[in-house]
Amino acid sequence: MDQQGHGQPHGAGAAQFHYGQYDPNQQQQQQLQQQLQSFWANQYQEIEKVTDFKNHSLPLARIKKIMKADEDVRMISAEAPIVFARACEMFILELTLRSWNHTEENKRRTLQKNDIAAAITRTDIFDFLVDIVPREDLKDEALASIPRAVGGLPMRILTIICQLSIRLRLELRG
Repeated sequence: MDQQGHGQPHGAGAAQFHYGQYDPNQQQQQQLQQQLQSFWANQYQEIEKVTDFKNHSLPLARIKKIMKADEDVRMISAEAPIVFARACEMFILELTLRSWNHTEENKRRTLQKNDIAAAITRTDIFDFLVDIVPREDLKDEALASIPRAVGGLPMRILTIICQLSIRLRLELRG
């Protein structure tokens, strides 16, 4: 083999290297990682700019009611529901971004339940949602081919946010 790499064997290792460079899944994963980095950078900028704390996408009274459902919680400061509302919004946005990525991979323009299930399956930090979002829409072979990814909020914060989000969803139904 010379210094330019000519004369390399065409065995399994060479095939992996060659296909690894042009693997569309790897390119999609890299694109998703770039989108997530941009998303979180944007979120941090938005948080720093916030001056109006009165308008929210999620109802603060409902969030406060869910927080008080925990027997250990006695008092809730005025800003706690505001922080939870923003955290829930960020959680929903990230899950939507990851789900939309799956939608585009399948060359569709409509986000479906199975896209959300795929995003949950692909992302380790969303493992606690596996029992909540049914995966029957995903075929076994599709599940086996889905790469796992890690990213987004730290696990402890995300767990708290998701528990709140789940409670909120249940409250809105009832």
